[in-house]
Amino acid sequence: MVKLIEEKNIKGKNLLCFELKNKNGFSAQIINYGGRIHKLIVPDINGVLRDVVIGFNEIETYVGSASYFNAIIGRTANRIGGAAFSLNGKKYQLYANDNGNSLHGGKIGFDSVFWDAEIDQDALVLRYVSADGEEGYPGKLTTEVRYRVSEENELAISYRAVSDADTLCSLTNHAYFNLSGDFGNTILNECMRIRSDYITAVDDKLIPTGALYAVKDTPLDFNSMKTIGEEIADDNEFLRIAGGYDFNYVLKNGEGAYAAKAFDPKTCIEMTVYTDMPCLQFYSGNFLNGTKGKAVFNKNCAFCLETQLYPNACNIPSFPTSVLKKGDVFTSETRYKFSLFRSEFL
Repeated sequence: MVKLIEEKNIKGKNLLCFELKNKNGFSAQIINYGGRIHKLIVPDINGVLRDVVIGFNEIETYVGSASYFNAIIGRTANRIGGAAFSLNGKKYQLYANDNGNSLHGGKIGFDSVFWDAEIDQDALVLRYVSADGEEGYPGKLTTEVRYRVSEENELAISYRAVSDADTLCSLTNHAYFNLSGDFGNTILNECMRIRSDYITAVDDKLIPTGALYAVKDTPLDFNSMKTIGEEIADDNEFLRIAGGYDFNYVLKNGEGAYAAKAFDPKTCIEMTVYTDMPCLQFYSGNFLNGTKGKAVFNKNCAFCLETQLYPNACNIPSFPTSVLKKGDVFTSETRYKFSLFRSEFL
C-alpha cells in the first residue's frame, strides 16, 4: 500500500512524504526531495519495529542539508577525478566539491532537487529532468525512479534514464544503515559479507586509479562474514587513506545471487542486497562528524552499500563505460531484503 502521509510548503515547493507499507509492519517513508528514504521500519527478533536508516526527525530538515542521507545520487555516483572528463572529443568540466574532484553529481546533484511524484498502484514513482549542461553534464537526462515494498519485507528501487545526447549516467541510493536501530551505537559490531574478490584501487584522494586490488588475505576481504570492526583499524594502505572502509567492490554477480549481506547480532535483523549493477561501494561512515538528526551521528554510526557502475570510469578506458548513448536507456534495480537470522555471532 502506498499513500501520501505528509505535505509541507518549502519556499514555494511542495515537500511530500509517502509511506509504502506491507501487512507485516515493514514500511518505507520516501520524500520527494532527493528521493530520500526518510524512515525504513523493520521488525526485529522480538517483533519491535525499528527504524534502520539514519536521517532527520522532520522532513523539512533534509532540504538544503549538506548530507547525502538516503538520497538518490546522480548523474554519476561516487568520484570523478579532477572534476572533468572527455566525451566525443570534448572536455567537460564539473563542479569540484571533493578535494578538487567531483562527488555524487556535483554541487546540486539529484540528492538536492525536488522530484515529481506519483503513486502508481503499489509503487511510488519519482521523475526528474536534468537540463542539458546541468552541473556540467551534456544532454537532457530524463530519470524515473520507482520504490516498491513487497510482502517479503523487501524494498526495491528501480532506475530508468534516457538522454537526448551522449552523457554519463550511474545512479544509486546513498542509504545509511544501522540495523540495531540505535543510532547512538556504532556499526562496528554488525556483521558484513560482500561477494567480491577485488576493489578498485584508489589514490590518496580516494580516486580509482584503474588498478584492481585483490582483497584475499587482507582486511578488505568480506567473502566470509565478519564484524565491520574486526579489522577496520589494521595497518592497511587503503584503510589508512579512507579512515575505514570506503571502497568500490567489484561484485561476483550471478543470476539470483546476492551482492552483500549485513546482520545485527542484537536485533537479529539481516539485510540482503541484490543488484544488477557490477559494483558496490561499502562505506563505514568514516566522515560522519556530529550531525544532529534522529541522534547525533558520529563516526561509524552507520554504513552504506551503494550499488553502482565502476567509479571514475569516464577517465579510465579499461573500466566498463558509464557513458549513456543518446536514445539508449539506462536501467537498474537494487533490492534490500530484510529477514531475521540467528547465528554464531549471538
